Parts: sequence; structure tokens; C-alpha cells
Amino acid sequence: MNESLTVLDANIAFRLLCAGAGEIRDRLKPEPQRRFVCPRYLYVELFKHKDRLAAAARLPESELLEGLHALVSRLEFFSESNIPLGAWVEAYRLCRDVDENDTPYVALCLHLDARLWTADKELKAGLSAKGFNRFVEA
Repeated sequence: MNESLTVLDANIAFRLLCAGAGEIRDRLKPEPQRRFVCPRYLYVELFKHKDRLAAAARLPESELLEGLHALVSRLEFFSESNIPLGAWVEAYRLCRDVDENDTPYVALCLHLDARLWTADKELKAGLSAKGFNRFVEA
């Protein structure tokens, strides 16, 4: 497994944004030995839930936008079309009984041989039960 690559999922992105820009910078500070990646699908998730995210963040819009900028500028986005079909099939097999919406994140993990950073306990339990154990414990 590539320890330097971490796939960040939507719930971690949401938590970081709700914490504010300063904490995002602290948690995602540039480190040459660590890269944070995510599928472009994260953009869809951020915009889909933007109103809920803004309400939960309880931050002025300017701070929320600053936090979003800090988050997005630290992530490397991968086009889902660059993930091989085999990774998609395996990711769907792993996610279908838990949450199909997490398939792009797991597919990217499989493709890049990376770890997954998620706070979704149900997802972790479901994936672990199927032998997937590439989680970041943070």
C-alpha cells in the first residue's frame, strides 16, 4: 500500500469545512511525503450539500469560502474516467451493501493503492467485513 497517498472522502471534507479554515490548514498542511487525493465526484458532493454544509459550519460566508479554498487547493482531484473498470467493479462490490455513493472513493483507493480517510463508521465496518482495511486512523 502506498502510505503517502490518502483518499479523502466527502464526510471528512465536510468535517474539515465545518471546523473552519484554520483547522483545515492544520490538518492538511503540505508535507512532501503525504498527498491527499479525491475523485472529482467530491465537487458534486460539496455543491449538492452546500446549504446543509453552510448551516452546519456556522461560519460567516467569507470564512466558509476561505476554508473551501484551503481544502480544494490542498487536494489532488482525479477524473473518474481514469480509474480502470476493474477497480470500479471491485469498489462497487465492496460498497453496494453499505453505501453505493462511496464507490468512487473506494475505486480511487484501489486504483492508487492508497488509504481511505473516512469518519463513516458504517462504511468502515462494511468494508472491513469484506476484507478492505486501508483506513487512515486520524
